[in-house]
Amino acid sequence: MHYTGTFPDSGEVFDSSKDRDPMAFLVGHKNMIEGFERELMGAEIDETREFTLTPEDAYGNRNEEAIQEMPRDQFPEELEEGMMFQAQSDNGPMQFTIKEVGDDLVNVDFNHPMAGKILKFVVTVTEIRDGSEEEVSHKHAHGAHGHQH
Repeated sequence: MHYTGTFPDSGEVFDSSKDRDPMAFLVGHKNMIEGFERELMGAEIDETREFTLTPEDAYGNRNEEAIQEMPRDQFPEELEEGMMFQAQSDNGPMQFTIKEVGDDLVNVDFNHPMAGKILKFVVTVTEIRDGSEEEVSHKHAHGAHGHQH
């Protein structure tokens, strides 16, 4: 499918496949945000669908408790608001954004950058096919595909 995602209030495009190959996703494997998959159910080839997702259907609402303070000396010297970093946690890597840089402490935001945002998508289906065995079993083999003759 080809898609363009915008923020409805500003019209700003945050993601688009226009300059890339169409994106493929496997239905029913939670590869996509919940509302996106639901809105595309039953779409036909060449059909274009427009839909707007609330934060609940997309990346969740912002959680103020996800804003934490970390010691300034844990960060590189060049540090600006809006920079993104990755931290190791018990649940694997977590991304966070620098909110505020102080002399001794840095405010960091573990919310998903898109949390709390309403997202509008325009999606055009380019192809529908069954997932191959590799895809369905999560082996995601990219590159050479063997063909039997």
